[in-house]
Amino acid sequence: MAAEPQPKALTRKPLLLNKVEGSQEVVNMAAIVPKEDGVISVSEDRTVRVWLKRDSGQYWPSIYHAMPSPCSCMSFNPETRRLSIGLDNGTISEFILSEDYNKMTLVKTYQAHQSRVMMILFVLEMEWVLSTGQDKHFTWHCSESGQRLGGYRTSAGACGLQFDVETRHVFVGDHSGQVTILKLEQESCSLVTTFKGHTGGVTALCWDPIQRVLFSGSSDHSIIMWDIGGRKGTAIELQGHNDKVQSLSYAHHTRQLISCGADGGIVVWNMDVERQETPEWLDSDSCQKCDQPFFWNFKQMWDSKKIGLRQHHCRKCGKAVCGKCSSKRSSIPLMGFEFEVRVCDSCHESITDEERAPTATFHDSKHNIVHVHFDATRGWLLTSGTDKVIKLWDMTPVVS
Repeated sequence: MAAEPQPKALTRKPLLLNKVEGSQEVVNMAAIVPKEDGVISVSEDRTVRVWLKRDSGQYWPSIYHAMPSPCSCMSFNPETRRLSIGLDNGTISEFILSEDYNKMTLVKTYQAHQSRVMMILFVLEMEWVLSTGQDKHFTWHCSESGQRLGGYRTSAGACGLQFDVETRHVFVGDHSGQVTILKLEQESCSLVTTFKGHTGGVTALCWDPIQRVLFSGSSDHSIIMWDIGGRKGTAIELQGHNDKVQSLSYAHHTRQLISCGADGGIVVWNMDVERQETPEWLDSDSCQKCDQPFFWNFKQMWDSKKIGLRQHHCRKCGKAVCGKCSSKRSSIPLMGFEFEVRVCDSCHESITDEERAPTATFHDSKHNIVHVHFDATRGWLLTSGTDKVIKLWDMTPVVS
């Protein structure tokens, strides 16, 4: 469902700290180097770059490395300075960065996929390299031996990938809109479950291991919070973007979700509130408020000599209603509707001003974001966009 015009952003907003420019093509992924004034980026122009901040205040490449194929994704582990890079040709190249971030040394190459690598995760605790590809496969390798440990065929290409170390569950979100949960062993995996709630493909996943909830972003412009730990099948929708959601990040210490999209929006969601599930839409042949027939209900139209009406649904109660009985609009933030949506007249009267209080803030990054990385220790957010620009933001005014 397309989002309607967003509410105005509050006065608190992210502060743009710096821009990193120089890539010739789209920067597909980038990451802030912890404890350093540095950024690592991989681009469609086949380059891997490590940018360090100079005395001038600008970022300049201390490493400029050309790969044999466009770089689609990356995973950086600060403890080991291990950089894993996924390529368009299906291979994963693994490098170790020097302590001063001025040199990178190739240590291993994995023939992971038959086509473009979509996402990589390096799991230090297990010494595993997890990856998904356009070839509709999830694979995992041993980072010590380089040996392929196993794989699983997904229903479509997947670019959502998260892992829970405690349970060894991997979450894979694919372009069909399905999320698959697998239980990984050393050399085998078993299917736990699959679930689907989006009308478009899953474009991003984010896992909170403390609250044990999974967030999925989609090309349908929505985000769904899945309560995995509660085992009740609870799914909460968040509607706040006007284009596909591209990337998600979670601030554990403040329980805030950061979502970024192709609309350039940075949305900060307060997840430390008791949210409500959106209701199932009810089926009916006539308005459940005034009993007027809908246009396909020929019998009632004939019997009552009335013209059939178009069916709508109240976003709060889920009832099937006509346009006259749902002429009002309201935001319902606790249901994830930060913008105004259609509600029936009786629900509109029941919604209080407190229930309309926003639970998210909206900010314009002024570029089409493809990926974000959040450094919780400094409160910095990195956004990379289709405009070939990397932006560094101070999020402490809004994430606190």
